[in-house]
Amino acid sequence: MHDFYENPLITRYASRDMARIWSAQTKPSTWRRLWITLAECQRELGLDLTAEQLAELKAHVDDIDFDKAAKYEKQFRHDVMAHVHTYGDLCPSARGIIHLGATSCYVTDNSELIQMRDSLKLLRGRLATVIFRLADFAQKWRDLPCLGFTHLQPAQPTTVGKRATLWCYDLVLDLEEIEARIERLRFRGAKGTTGTQATFLQLFSGDHAKVEQLDRMVTERMGFAEKYAVTGQTYSRKLDTQVLDTLSGIGQTAHKAGTDLRILQSRKELEEPSEKDQIGSSAMAYKRNPMRAERMCSLARFAMSLQQNAAQTMATQWMERTLDDSANRRLSIPQAFLAIDAVLMIYENIARGLVVYPKVIEKNLREELPFMATEEILMAGVQAGGDRQELHERIRVHSLDAAKHVKADGGTNDLFERLKTDKAFAKVNLSDALDPKRFVGRAPEQVEAFVREIVEPIRRRLGSSGAAAEELRV
Repeated sequence: MHDFYENPLITRYASRDMARIWSAQTKPSTWRRLWITLAECQRELGLDLTAEQLAELKAHVDDIDFDKAAKYEKQFRHDVMAHVHTYGDLCPSARGIIHLGATSCYVTDNSELIQMRDSLKLLRGRLATVIFRLADFAQKWRDLPCLGFTHLQPAQPTTVGKRATLWCYDLVLDLEEIEARIERLRFRGAKGTTGTQATFLQLFSGDHAKVEQLDRMVTERMGFAEKYAVTGQTYSRKLDTQVLDTLSGIGQTAHKAGTDLRILQSRKELEEPSEKDQIGSSAMAYKRNPMRAERMCSLARFAMSLQQNAAQTMATQWMERTLDDSANRRLSIPQAFLAIDAVLMIYENIARGLVVYPKVIEKNLREELPFMATEEILMAGVQAGGDRQELHERIRVHSLDAAKHVKADGGTNDLFERLKTDKAFAKVNLSDALDPKRFVGRAPEQVEAFVREIVEPIRRRLGSSGAAAEELRV
C-alpha cells in the first residue's frame, strides 16, 4: 500500500467527514440515487416504468463493484456509461430504464452540486467554531494592552483582545459568504444533452408541461429549492468560480491570521499550543516552532491557488460545454474543499490553545511607549504654560537621540529620562504618561460590542459550539 502516491489532504490533513463527502463511494452512490429519482418522477408522470424495476434499483444503491466499473470504463472510455452497465448488471430488469433521457452531466453535475452543498454546510460549522473560540479569547484578553503595528512598525497600542476581533471578523465575513453560497446554490436538474430537454420532450410525446414538471420534481426531491434557469450540457462553470472564490477567501483570512501569529510567536508574546513531546527541530533541540500556523498558511496558499484554476476553466468553456473541464475539476474542486477543511481544523486547534505571555507583551510595549506618549506630553507641556513649537522641537531632538541610543548603542529607550532632565518639562507629570491603558482608546469596549452585536447572534443561530473540534492527526 506504500508503493503509490497518496494525497496528503486525505492521509494527513482533512477530516474524515470531508473526505467521505468526496469519496469514491459517495460519487457513484449519489449517481444511483439520481437515476432512481429520475425514474420515479418519470413513472409518476406517466412513463411505462414498473414498481418492480424501481424496487430493484433501490436495493442496490450502495453496493458498488468498483473492479467491474473499472473494467467497463477501460472498455468504453466513459465513466458514466461504465457505472450504467455496472448498475445494470445488478438490476437486470431495470437495466433498460437506467439513465433514461439523461446526459452524463445529469449525474456528474448534479452529484457535484450535492457534494458542494454538503461541503459548504460542513465548513459553515467549522467557521462558526473558530469564530466562537476567537470571540472567547478576545473577551478574556480584552483589557491587556499590547503594541500595535502598522507597516509592521510599532504604532499606537491596542489590546490583545481587540487584535483577536480583527481575525474573528474576517471569519465572520467569510461565514456570510458561505451562507450566501449555500442559499443561492441551485440544482442543474433534468436538462438533457445540450440543455434543451429535447430527449425528455420526446419521451413525453411533446408535452412541455410534463418536461418542466420533471425538472422541478427531480430538483425538489434531491433537496434543492431552486434549479438553474438555463444550462448547456453543464451548469455554468461560473458557479465553480464563485464557490472557489469563497474558499479562497477563507484561505486568505486564515493565512493573514496565521502570519500574525507566527510574528507574535517570534516576539514571544503569543504562542500556539504545543504538546509535551513535540519536537521543533531535528537539530536545534530548543526550538518551539509555530508549526500549526505554518501549516495553516501552507494549505491556505494551496487553496487560494485553485481559485485561478476555476476562473480559467470557466473562461474556456466553448459553446454548450467542452470536456477539458472534467479532469481539472476532479482535482481542483474536491481539493479546495479538503484543504480549507484542514485549514479550519488547524485554526480551531490554535484558537483553542493559544498561550499569552503578558509580561513579555508589557516589556515590548514599554520599550516603545515613550515615543507614543510624546503627543500627550506635548499637550501637557502646553497646558503647563510652554510654547508648543519650542516643546515640539525639544521632543524631536530628544526622540532622535533616544532612538540613536537604542539602535547604535544597543541601549534601552531612555527618552523619558531625557525629558525628565529637561527644564521645559519640569511641570509635566511624566509618570502618568507611561500607563499603557491610556493609549488603547475604546479597544476593550469595542471587543464587548463586537461579541455582543456580531458573534452572539451567530451563536444563537448556529448553536453555541458550531462543528465538533477534531484533533489533528499530525
